[in-house]
Amino acid sequence: MTKTNTVTILFLGDIFGEPGRRGLQEVLPKLKQAYQPDAIFVNCENAANGRGISYRLVKEILDTGVDFMTSGNHIYQVKDIYNYLDDPQCKIIRPYNFPRNSPGRGLDVFTTSSGVRIGLINLMGNLFMQAPVDSPFTTIDQALLELQSETDIIVVDFHAEATSEKRALAWHLDGKIQLLVGTHTHVMTADEDILPEGMAFITDLGMCGPFDSVIGMDKNIVLKKFRTLLPNRFDVAKDDIRVNGIVCEIDVQTKKAVSINRIQEKVL
Repeated sequence: MTKTNTVTILFLGDIFGEPGRRGLQEVLPKLKQAYQPDAIFVNCENAANGRGISYRLVKEILDTGVDFMTSGNHIYQVKDIYNYLDDPQCKIIRPYNFPRNSPGRGLDVFTTSSGVRIGLINLMGNLFMQAPVDSPFTTIDQALLELQSETDIIVVDFHAEATSEKRALAWHLDGKIQLLVGTHTHVMTADEDILPEGMAFITDLGMCGPFDSVIGMDKNIVLKKFRTLLPNRFDVAKDDIRVNGIVCEIDVQTKKAVSINRIQEKVL
């Protein structure tokens, strides 16, 4: 199979604070050289100090070579992002199953330099998530209808807590899309797979951020919270920066994934 028949997608996990942004800046050039991706996607909802993303940071991330960003439950944490999300040229999508009057949109189409149209959809889970949203299992069908005639392949970021909910959606979407990645837990899973109908899947991409932490936050502060139940402000950790994600190759003609491989790079 020649490269002309396939597209290579690099999808990186939740960017967590300044350490995650620094990790992206340092590691992405090496990943681009190694994999020659046709599209680079990241989840950006924790880019600003662990919660949300500001308009200033949008440009910083896009300047690294990222093509498009997905998000999740913290997307509205920084208010200056609201107007940008409604801009037709916005390079961020929010969960599709948010209320329809929420700022932003839940899907978009990215066209590669070779002309392949990649539909990108963001969803949020229901289980153990604080924000009440519509069922991802019913709303995804409407999203697919919207993209059906406009895309060559479709990629979904499912921002959810429960592994069971993510796996169930994978079975629902196998044969309908080409790649489903999970985000939100900041813990990379070791279950990357290609399902029987050709969809590539991983339960969670992990994160780009400090691993000497509790999912990105200073471990000592989090431990104090667990041990005392006293309220406390969490701070972003600083050390052991790593970049998590996957690289996936998809055959555009058969609309089936060819390969999916985990990535974990340390920032020295």
